[in-house]
Parts: sequence; structure tokens; C-alpha cells
Amino acid sequence: MLMYVDTNLFESPAQVLVNTVNTVGVMGKGIALQFKKLYPAMFKEYQHLCETGELTVGKLWIYKTNNKWILNFPTKTDWRQKSKLEYIEQGLQKFVETYKERGIESIAFPQLGVGNGGLDWDREVKPLMEKYLRKLPIDVYIHIYRQARNLPEFSNVGEIQSALLS
Repeated sequence: MLMYVDTNLFESPAQVLVNTVNTVGVMGKGIALQFKKLYPAMFKEYQHLCETGELTVGKLWIYKTNNKWILNFPTKTDWRQKSKLEYIEQGLQKFVETYKERGIESIAFPQLGVGNGGLDWDREVKPLMEKYLRKLPIDVYIHIYRQARNLPEFSNVGEIQSALLS
């Protein structure tokens, strides 16, 4: 069952969390940076896989911990570039082909390639994700990122208080 949720991906009840990555071994922004901080050993393995050319677009790599599994999903080749819709489609195809053999029973996705990736959620990514994920017989959570929570006007409490008191 496909479900849209308005919660932090890291709070998901899903067995597997999806981390959007590039293929050069850098996790410097966005959700990838959060994964790097939470799972430093995974980051080291990810770097090695990128250096040896084993993690490429269309390939998915699972890192298993005692609590959660992390599915590293390339949405771009280089961190300096934007995500490409065809890369997301290749990854989704691979996921649908392999989730059973990998033992995945539930999974939590962010909005693939949106935000730092530069793709349009409503026009491009959402229809593509629904095409591949809506008929799966497992729980699929798509966590919706709310930009308003992270706008500059909400980031400095002192400035907000000063503005309200002036």
C-alpha cells in the first residue's frame, strides 16, 4: 500500500529507509548528510563502492543495521549536478525487480530528486513514483518534505522575537 506521510523520514516505522545519493562518494547536503551523520560506517562503505565504481545509477545498495536497513539510491552522478528523471526511473525499476529477493517488507522514500536534486515533485517525480510503487504488496511510505519549515524566516528565533517586539 502506498501512503503519503508528513513526518520525518527517520521516524518512519518502515523496515528500510531510502537515502538519495550520488555516485562520486559525497554526502554533503540534504538527507544524505543526515544519513552520513547517523551512519558513519555506512558512509565509509558507500565511499569505497563509489571509488571502485560498484555503485552506479540504476544500482541500489542496502546497508543493514540491527534497527533499520538503508537503501542507497543514486539519483545523480555528481553532487554538483541535478538529479535526472531517467536515473530515478532506473532505480525504481531495479527496486521493483529486487525488493522480494532482498527481503524488503516495508520501505520509506523521500521525494526522490526533489530539493537539492532540482526535479519537480508534482509534474515529474510523483507520477513516476506512483507508477512503480502503487501496486506493490508492501507498505511504501513517501515522506513529504515541507519547505516552509526550513525557510530563513523560521530559522532564527532571536530575529523573530525582535521583530515581534518592535
